[in-house]
Amino acid sequence: MDFFTSIVEFFSSPVFKLIINLLLLFSFVLYLSLAKWTYSDAKRRGAMAFYWTIVALLFPLAGWLVYLIVRPGEYLDDVRERELETRAKEAMLNSSDVVCPACYKPVDKDFLLCPYCRRRLKKSCPSCGRALNTNWAICPYCQQIL
Repeated sequence: MDFFTSIVEFFSSPVFKLIINLLLLFSFVLYLSLAKWTYSDAKRRGAMAFYWTIVALLFPLAGWLVYLIVRPGEYLDDVRERELETRAKEAMLNSSDVVCPACYKPVDKDFLLCPYCRRRLKKSCPSCGRALNTNWAICPYCQQIL
């Protein structure tokens, strides 16, 4: 009986009450932290931040887990950066300037070699000496078979 008496005394002791109060405080701080994190993450991802914060507050763990499942996969900044990179590459491809395919520096359309990286851009015709694409089998200027 002495064992059961000591257990009952522990549950009525100030130490047990302190442990319970600390656990409640920790739970409350975790509750608010999840709501704050949900708001910040939803705002950065372009989701409905206020809505998901309310969901996380009303349904503490379940609402947060649902948000983790359905949230957008990327941050808005990453989406914008990818779109800018795509636009820059499209603009580079659509420009009339010829660039070296190896180093992307501007070259003249009649260059045989890139002056920057020395990559072979075109070959010269043995008959007329004009610049030809490397995959051509015949010179379109002098009709020389290569």
